[in-house]
Amino acid sequence: MGEAGVFSKMESSRWSLQGMTALVTGGTKGLGHAIVEELAGFGAIVHTCSRTETELNNCLLEWKAKGFRVTGSVCDVSDQTQRENLLNTVSSEFNGKLNILINNVGTNTTKLVTDYTAEDVSFLTSTNFESAFNISVLAYPLLKASSAGSVVFVSSIASLLPAYFGAIYASNKACEILVM
Repeated sequence: MGEAGVFSKMESSRWSLQGMTALVTGGTKGLGHAIVEELAGFGAIVHTCSRTETELNNCLLEWKAKGFRVTGSVCDVSDQTQRENLLNTVSSEFNGKLNILINNVGTNTTKLVTDYTAEDVSFLTSTNFESAFNISVLAYPLLKASSAGSVVFVSSIASLLPAYFGAIYASNKACEILVM
């Protein structure tokens, strides 16, 4: 069997997420974007969110052209009302069931600890930790209803190493590991 035959056999034996539903926070950039593509490539129906409508719309067009089933919402996960709206949308789109939740969102402001303002700390904490915790709680009924729910928290190596210019980010990502 030639190399192409081996590849075809491997491709046909890939596992499938056909019929599964997924929510990926922050799916329009970086790792989140790759996660959306991978889940959709395995057949999952994916919903993602972004703070930026233009960026979200560009990604949705890209994914549609690839034949992926991906929808999206504009959502700043640092805001409780927007998180609730996001989960209401997901519940409506997925008929009250969610199989996979990927808490991917993360942001950082690089400063020395002594230079952070109270607003910086509040924004970073609500985006990096509180959003993942709260979205997981809001998603719980949907995950339970699917009878096959999984939650993934995308943390950071910064949570394990000294972070002289990102201490708030690092501590928030460490909280994800400890609390979840």
